[in-house]
Amino acid sequence: MTAPGDEEVDQEAMMAEWEAGMSEEESPAASGGGGDDDGDVDDQDDLAAEWEAMMGGGDGGGEAEVVSASPARESTRVLNQDEIDSLLGFDDEHEEGGDKSGIQAILNSALVSYERLPMLEVVFDRLVRLMSTSLRNFTSDNVEVSLDNIASIRFGDYLNSIPLPAMLSVFKAEEWDNFGLITVDSSLIYSIVDVLLGGRRGTAAMRIEGRPYTTIERSLVERMVHVMLADLSSAFEPLSPVTFRFDRLETNPRFATISRPSNAAIVARLRIDMEDRGGRLELLIPYATLEPVRELLLQMFMGEKFGRDSIWETHLAEE
Repeated sequence: MTAPGDEEVDQEAMMAEWEAGMSEEESPAASGGGGDDDGDVDDQDDLAAEWEAMMGGGDGGGEAEVVSASPARESTRVLNQDEIDSLLGFDDEHEEGGDKSGIQAILNSALVSYERLPMLEVVFDRLVRLMSTSLRNFTSDNVEVSLDNIASIRFGDYLNSIPLPAMLSVFKAEEWDNFGLITVDSSLIYSIVDVLLGGRRGTAAMRIEGRPYTTIERSLVERMVHVMLADLSSAFEPLSPVTFRFDRLETNPRFATISRPSNAAIVARLRIDMEDRGGRLELLIPYATLEPVRELLLQMFMGEKFGRDSIWETHLAEE
């Protein structure tokens, strides 16, 4: 055991060591304290300068905050139809502005409007009347054929606009030594097949997508195309005798390329209705095919061939 005097000596020694240690720690702090304070002041000045530069005087800072916050909000915002059209290049206001660019005018200068070929509309009207009779005999059903519109289009644009699946019939004008194209849409294909194979009336033709056309379907459509080509030859006969011969039947538009993509063509869109069934048929004839009879198509009226009356002709000749 230790005596009480020894415990007091040990406590005094520990207190002395503690005070010595504290004095050593305070002396470096006292000697370097001014430098740390100066460093803190300098750091605060630098931060203040950087903040003022970022703020840019107050107004700029508000804009910076708005810009930085806007992407987070816009990332979840849904674009409306006007913005989508603007991104895709379909700007109605720009199109309605009136003046077209010079490059666009040059590109479209080769497109000749069908209105400059007035006899062509007469030919297509005659084709509609002939097809109405021929398709009634072909299907033994009540068929109505109507001409929707006649338009000029570039061949490449037409191929890209064909709704698939469809059948494309390539035909050749023998006397003109060039080709044309007949496009039969899916609705008309299934309607013709349904009618020719004895489908019930009053039920819409069923469309089966995602499969190639069968041999029977291709054969029946080919027969219908032969009927139409015969009527087309009859429609052109008063103007200029020509024979349209069936060449091939395609289902891929790329295999039915009969002209350069930039060449202009005439498209006549026909609607064929069989009571509650029917579809669309499009007849495309390139301008190069019509070139041999272009002068005849430019005439305004040819009454001596479209509606010739031999009795009145004889009377007028005798007078």
